[in-house]
Amino acid sequence: MSKFASKPDHLGDRTRLVHAGRDPSEQHGFVNTPIYRGSTVLYPTTDDLLHRRGRYSYGTKGTPTTESLENAWTELTGAAGTVLAPSGLAAVTVALMSCLKAGDHLLMTDSVYRPTRIFCDGMLRKFGVETTYYDPEVGAGIEALIRPNTTVVFTEAPGSQSFEMQDIPAIAEVAHRHGAVVVMDNTWATPLLFPPHERGVDIAIEAGTKYLSGGSDLLLGLVSANERCYKALRDTYDAFAMCPGPEDVFLGLRGLRTMALRLREHEKQALDMARWLADRPEVAQVLHPALETFPGHEIWKRDFKGSSGLFSIILKPCSDRALAAMLDGLGLFGMGYSWGGFESLVIPFDCATYRTATKWSPGGHALRFHIGLEDLDDLKRDLDAGFARLRETDAKAA
Repeated sequence: MSKFASKPDHLGDRTRLVHAGRDPSEQHGFVNTPIYRGSTVLYPTTDDLLHRRGRYSYGTKGTPTTESLENAWTELTGAAGTVLAPSGLAAVTVALMSCLKAGDHLLMTDSVYRPTRIFCDGMLRKFGVETTYYDPEVGAGIEALIRPNTTVVFTEAPGSQSFEMQDIPAIAEVAHRHGAVVVMDNTWATPLLFPPHERGVDIAIEAGTKYLSGGSDLLLGLVSANERCYKALRDTYDAFAMCPGPEDVFLGLRGLRTMALRLREHEKQALDMARWLADRPEVAQVLHPALETFPGHEIWKRDFKGSSGLFSIILKPCSDRALAAMLDGLGLFGMGYSWGGFESLVIPFDCATYRTATKWSPGGHALRFHIGLEDLDDLKRDLDAGFARLRETDAKAA
């Protein structure tokens, strides 16, 4: 535990990110906690073995490396405790399994990350949990959907791909009044931009694969919980032994130290690009919560401390062939299903086939962008050339 852990309220986020979860005096003066690879822990006496005395008992129960990141994330989030998982989706599943049982009812935002939806419709249904999807913009109106057996309300703000904002405090107030646990996927904002437990969230999920990593080179998940939910979360985690690899945890710790600086740069770059795209004749709408024209902007402004590098746009009508011509010729934007790294990415998407509580009908092709750390002028030239290919392809077909 960091020597500053007793005074977290007196330190800024950047200071906590640098110092949290490490103590050089415990590692011979070296700045970083080393990578501990291990399964077996030896005990000095039979009595110690039988009573499992000692800080560590077995590799699946934790090592100095995993404990360092758990403690740091707990300090950052203000939670009662944190567990690590080998991916963001694994973090979602262990969080849900910690507070659901057969016969329970789950309320799930309709804009959720699609793999979470697949887990609900497949695995949770198999084990007797019923899921109802709700309009992400319902706010306090979610009360009409709560049943006597509603155990969990799952939120994600902004929504995956389509970026609807959710009124988390209003949803949390209603859920808690009915005894339900509030779970949130907070990957877009991280605790730096949206402090989930201060806003009423009981269990907060983070895909450390994204901004914690910053390098597109690891898979990692983190789940923090308040006093109400941490014991059940830890017990579930221990039962599954859902352990990330030590090298990935070490990379997560390394990324933690610079996450605030990178996140602010992603924010600045993305806002500039979002405004540039909003002025393009080919673009019908930019879905970015920090833009004043976005429908959920006021909620974002009230509850969030900033924005990240991820947003979407809706194009004016064009052909599939024209869209492919635009995307296939891009030189700086990669096409891949992730984000949060140093490189810029773009993917086309369509939520229409799997939404059930809301209708996705934007009127044109949708693109999700992650704006990386490249020079913005270079990125804009790359997109400008892409838009030219889009226009030329449709003009030739006319």
